Amino acid sequence: MEKLYEGKAKIVYKAQDPDKVVIYFKDEATAFNAQKKDVIEGKGVINNKISSIFFQILEKHGIPTHFVKQLSDREMLAYKTQIIPVEVVVRNLATGSIVKRLGIPEKTPFNPPLIEFYLKNDQLGDPIICYEHILALNLANDQEIKTIKELAFKVNQILKDILIKHDIILVDFKLEFGKKEDGNIVVADEISPDTCRFWDAKTGERMDKDRFRLNLGDLAKFYEEVLRRIENEKD
Repeated sequence: MEKLYEGKAKIVYKAQDPDKVVIYFKDEATAFNAQKKDVIEGKGVINNKISSIFFQILEKHGIPTHFVKQLSDREMLAYKTQIIPVEVVVRNLATGSIVKRLGIPEKTPFNPPLIEFYLKNDQLGDPIICYEHILALNLANDQEIKTIKELAFKVNQILKDILIKHDIILVDFKLEFGKKEDGNIVVADEISPDTCRFWDAKTGERMDKDRFRLNLGDLAKFYEEVLRRIENEKD
C-alpha cells in the first residue's frame, strides 16, 4: 500500500477505495512531544481494538466518525478526512498539565466538563489556543467550532457513562476531528489509552499512557485490562 502519512503512533495508507484509508497502529510509545520514546510490544494491537470498539459505540449513539471497520489486529479502515489542526481536550477531573498551569488541586472535578483547544503542531509543542485563535488562524469557522464542541461534549457523556459501568473513570481525553469529502465533520484519529486518561474506579490505578509518562510500568498490562473490560461493548 502507498504510505500517505506516518505519525508517532500510526501510519496511514491509501486504500483501494479512493475515499478511504487504512490506518496501521504502531507499537511506539512517545511522551512529552516525543522527547521520551520506547517500543511497547503489542500496544498497537490493543489500541486498534479499543479504538474500534469506541468508534462503534459512538456510531450506535449517532456520533459521526471516520471508522468503517477493523481490518486486522493492527489495521483499521476509515474514511479519508482532512484533519482539522486543533486538538480538543475534554476534562472531567483535574490532572496533568492543567494542574501545573493553573494550580488547580489534583482530582478537582469540573462540572460542567471543561473543554480546551490545542494547536496541532509538534514543532510548537501543541500550544493551548482559544476560540479566537482558531478563527484568526483560519483553522475552522464559527459553525465548525460549535459543531466540534457539541460533538466533544456528547462523546464525553457517552463514554463516561459506559466506562463507569466497567469501573473505569474517564478523567480526560483528546479528540481530533476531520472533514470528509462531503464537508461533514467527524470524530477521527483514535480513542485509546494513548489519548485518554482512565482511572480504575475502585483502586485509583492509572490505566493509560501516564504509566509511561510517569514511569509507573506495566503499560501493556493495563491497556489489556481496559480492553478486557469493554470488549463486550462491541457486540
